[in-house]
Parts: sequence; structure tokens; C-alpha cells
Amino acid sequence: MADYEVQYSKGTGDWSAKRAGSGRSAGRYDTQADAHDAARGYAERSGGGEVRDHRKDNNQIRNTDTVGKKDPYPPKG
Repeated sequence: MADYEVQYSKGTGDWSAKRAGSGRSAGRYDTQADAHDAARGYAERSGGGEVRDHRKDNNQIRNTDTVGKKDPYPPKG
């Protein structure tokens, strides 16, 4: 299982999908949606995990998506 981060890079002006704790990105993409889809695929192939989307302006976590495992905090309702 592996967790992935989707973050914006001001230096290169693109979005990256990288494994949490890694210094190098797994891929670079033009849109956040493309990076999220790629990170989701990486997480699925590694046996499941979390995909965390970060905001473009302040890099805070905007959204978390659980992939390939039971969600520890499912939405109510």
C-alpha cells in the first residue's frame, strides 16, 4: 500500500503526482485532474492507499480519496 500526493509546482507550472515521503515525483501533468487520475492508478497498482489533493495557492490538503481498501473515515449519510 502506498499514499500519493497531488501538488502544484510553482517553479515548473504543472501538477505532480508523487508517493508520500518521496523526493521525486512519479509524473508531471498539465491539470490537477490528470495528476489525480494518475496518482489513483499508482495507488491501485500498489495495493491501495490514499490520494491527497493539495490546493494550488497554499498547498493545504483539499481532498482525500481512499483507493483499493476500506475507507477509515467514510462520509456519513
